[in-house]
Amino acid sequence: MSGKPAQKRVSAGVAAVDDRSVAARLFAILDAFAAPAGATSLTLTLTAIAQRAGLPLSTTHRLVAEWVGWGGLSKHENGQYSLGMKLWELGVQTPTARNLRTIALPYLEDLYETTREHVHLAILDGRDALYLEKLSGHHAVRLISRVGARLPLHSTGVGLVLLAYAPSDVVQQYLATSLQRFLPRTVTEPEAVRKRLAEIRLLGLARMSEEMTAGSSSIAAPIRDRTGQVVAAVSIVTRTTDTIDAEQERAVRVAAQGVSRALGYRRAQQ
Repeated sequence: MSGKPAQKRVSAGVAAVDDRSVAARLFAILDAFAAPAGATSLTLTLTAIAQRAGLPLSTTHRLVAEWVGWGGLSKHENGQYSLGMKLWELGVQTPTARNLRTIALPYLEDLYETTREHVHLAILDGRDALYLEKLSGHHAVRLISRVGARLPLHSTGVGLVLLAYAPSDVVQQYLATSLQRFLPRTVTEPEAVRKRLAEIRLLGLARMSEEMTAGSSSIAAPIRDRTGQVVAAVSIVTRTTDTIDAEQERAVRVAAQGVSRALGYRRAQQ
């Protein structure tokens, strides 16, 4: 153990001994850049990073410099910081992300060419839908989603699909917490969400309208691996209309089925 005195962390005006390891403090700095649902990636001052990480400014300055040197953070001309590209470069090399994105991309491109709408590919990661890919049209509805973003499961099309096919204990834990209402039409009541998930499993398709972003609707479908397990979801996001577009629904199903077949899934296994 080091003979150096423990650093202090101030919370609510009370000094407390910060017994976190160096690694934990480094990760706390990365956690400071976690954007809230619906927000774009953050750009923070050194002071803001220190406050969010619960670290002294001097410690933050030293550790941030380590992250910048490694490439995990980028320093801008105005003195603020944002996440660096090296984190993304490493992230997309994970087997799940790299293989799934590579396999799915031709089908996502076909879906985009067919619909000319935003196309999303997402996986379940903790309590969020983690977006691995996004293809966007120049004239499509404006969205808050981006590659690498995390959005809530109950208020996104891909998220609802992922939650519908998640293990029962995952669903139970998710619904046991308070669900944020982003817009008046966001479904947050646990029993209503459960009913919705059952309908998604029955139809093999999720439809939602104006629950995360005003003026937008989503159609999403599950992607299965060779064992039949749902490992991802694909969706399109369109402008909200009063009618159901059967052709768009069919296009999303075809894309999901194509990726599933490429992953080794065969319908007879279901």
